[in-house]
Amino acid sequence: MMGGMQTRDAAAWDGAMGGGERCDAITRWALFLTFAEIGLSGFGGVLPFARRTLVEQRGWLTPAEFAEALGLGQALPGPNVVNMSIAIGNRFHGPVGSVLAFSGLMLPTLGAFLALGALHERFADVAVVERVLHAVAAAAAGLVLATGVKLARALPRSWAAAGLVALTCAGAGLSKLPLPTLLLAVAPLGVAASWWRNR
Repeated sequence: MMGGMQTRDAAAWDGAMGGGERCDAITRWALFLTFAEIGLSGFGGVLPFARRTLVEQRGWLTPAEFAEALGLGQALPGPNVVNMSIAIGNRFHGPVGSVLAFSGLMLPTLGAFLALGALHERFADVAVVERVLHAVAAAAAGLVLATGVKLARALPRSWAAAGLVALTCAGAGLSKLPLPTLLLAVAPLGVAASWWRNR
């Protein structure tokens, strides 16, 4: 039964991807390598690279599906992209896919992190290294901002959506509310707005 449900889910995604790579062509090895590529590309955060790889290059997700997966990842405990890798891996290859996507994202990155950490400890006081790190941090901030703009384009165009975005930004940035409190406050409003729009 689970296999049949997974097949129907994959078929539904095939229809939504609009010319992207078919779900049944996404092998387990491809899943592992793709998330390894995402992890190793993500200096300063992997979200921009995850979106570019999964949506623009591979066509595994539509922009709206990526935004929904990110929303789910943010609502659950743990790092956003790690949660997304588990959910996306499960979508294509069940629990084994979750393990493969998570392992691909984390294992090569861990090795690179340990190596770079050792180098940083040795050369952190070198002026050139410090300038390079400052430049990487600025580039990472720009990538996150650009990804935020792309995610916003995938949202429904309505005053309700704009109001929810503004309310969430105010709650997170100005009031500095804890995430669980913010979600409990804003999520019911989003559900109500969606119900009202689709009724």
